[in-house]
Parts: sequence; C-alpha cells; structure tokens
Amino acid sequence: MTDLAMHPGPPEVPPGPGVVVLGRFQPPHRGHAMMIRAAEQWRTSRAPELPLIIAVGSSNQPESMENPWTAEERTSMLEAWLDARTIVAGIVAVPDIDDPPNWVSHAERYHGPRGVFFTTDIYSAELYESAGWQVVLSDLEQRESFEGWRVRATAHMMSTIGDDDAVRTVLSPTIPEEVVEHLIETGGLRRLAFLGGGGEPVG
Repeated sequence: MTDLAMHPGPPEVPPGPGVVVLGRFQPPHRGHAMMIRAAEQWRTSRAPELPLIIAVGSSNQPESMENPWTAEERTSMLEAWLDARTIVAGIVAVPDIDDPPNWVSHAERYHGPRGVFFTTDIYSAELYESAGWQVVLSDLEQRESFEGWRVRATAHMMSTIGDDDAVRTVLSPTIPEEVVEHLIETGGLRRLAFLGGGGEPVG
C-alpha cells in the first residue's frame, strides 16, 4: 500500500450502483468529454434507472506536473462542463492506492457498489471485469491527441502567456471551452510555470 494519506476518506453512505466513469481529469479534456457523453448516452438508452457517477482519481497525490490540480479544482472544472450540457452526474473523489488487485474494492467505498463501469481504458476494464462488474469498453477517437500528458504539456507552454485570447486559441482544440475559461478565471494555469518542464506520458 502507498504511504499517501487517504484523502478524502470514504463517505459514510456511498452512492448506490450507477454507471461509473473513472479518470484523473488532469485537466478534463475533450477525450474525457467524449467518454462522459458516450457514457450518458449509453446510460439513457440502456440503464436509465442508474445514475451517472464520475470518479475523480488521484485525489491524494501531491502537487506536481503530473497532478497539478486538486480534486476539488477538477470537480469544479467538470461541473462547469456538465452544467453547460445539462448532464446530471454525481462526482466523487477517490484517493490512489498502490495495490491494483484491491483497487476496485477500494474505489467501491467511494463510487458505490457493483454497477456498470464505462471506460476507454483496457487495463481499467480488466480490473473491473475481474471484480464482477458489467464493463462497457468504448473506443476513443483521436486518442493520441487527448493523452493527458500532451494536454498538460500544451497547458504548461501557455502558463506564462498573459493574452487570454491566445490561451483560448491554443487550448480549446483539446480542452472544452468551459474548462479553459475556468482555468483562466481562477489562474489555474499559472502554477504550471513553477512545476517544472513537461508532463509524464501517463493519464
């Protein structure tokens, strides 16, 4: 197990079964947006009785170029995007553990018990399937363009640019407009300038 603190702790009453989408959302980018929309479309047509639940991972990681935004900040970015599209979803933060075989049982304490796991990641699909979940593995178009480290590297490049319109022009192809505006309004890009160069090729 990791030495990281389990922040936040699991809710006293976790959500019931739902259609769960899991990601780090560092930041929420257009690949995430496509996945959430696809999950909502699947839920509406196949399991309308289940709620959509978005699990924000790595809530206990220290600030770094790989994890520049807190779970609370990422939740706010997601809410801005969801509100603009009138998509209703519960959002829960899930801390990391360095124990893949026990990941699903750990995450269930936060996002709720066995429901439907909707993902574009084969490794995550295998973990949840082995734990008895129904898994929907969706394709992601333009996967290379929407890799998290590439998006963060571009955001890092723009972190010292004072021209908001230039920031919008460069970031909007890979990050939804609502998230870009949130980053501009809250100064969320500025810290990247002090977190070193380049993101890691993960998430």
